[in-house]
Amino acid sequence: MDYELSDDDAGPVLPTAVKILIAGGFGVGKTTLVGAVSDTKPLRTEEVLSEQGVGVDDLSGVEMKATTTVAMDFGRISFGDDLVLYLFGTPGQDRFWFLWDELALGALGAVVLADTRRLADCFPSVDYFERHRLPFIVAVNSFDGARNYGLDEVKMALNLDSEVPVMLCDARDKESCKEVLIALLQHVMKGRGVGRARQPVRS
Repeated sequence: MDYELSDDDAGPVLPTAVKILIAGGFGVGKTTLVGAVSDTKPLRTEEVLSEQGVGVDDLSGVEMKATTTVAMDFGRISFGDDLVLYLFGTPGQDRFWFLWDELALGALGAVVLADTRRLADCFPSVDYFERHRLPFIVAVNSFDGARNYGLDEVKMALNLDSEVPVMLCDARDKESCKEVLIALLQHVMKGRGVGRARQPVRS
């Protein structure tokens, strides 16, 4: 997705609407994040976990989870009057990965949600975005009772490039989710060399 020049030729500006992916492992909080931050009632494609998932879906650490996303979650959030983000939550299980290429088409960037109790579950998301050269950040979702790790420890464990931001978040809290999205936009703008062309994104 290209940036357009403003009428006064002052420099590149963000498009009016952008597509963002919310990815991560099974049960990490993608549906929760989209629902918490969306300005509108989110579209969800959740189904009740069934016997077909026994032995396939790993419920370790999320034993109380009763539903799963089978296609995507969709929501939207506006920042000021000139920027709208369309959020697409990806399914977390391996058997739904065939949907990822369609969901990623035209995306500006991605948020990879991580759970320190199941950190390896976000490796496939990290690998996918690195392979497709899609800018992303990692947001560590704060689960009650989970062991606290330093962000540098998380970055090292995931073998991330030094420029990939890692931050804490609470997927249940709208303000926390907005901070994650703002961090992603700033990361994308920095990578495209437009960080000095505009004022910081307004929340």
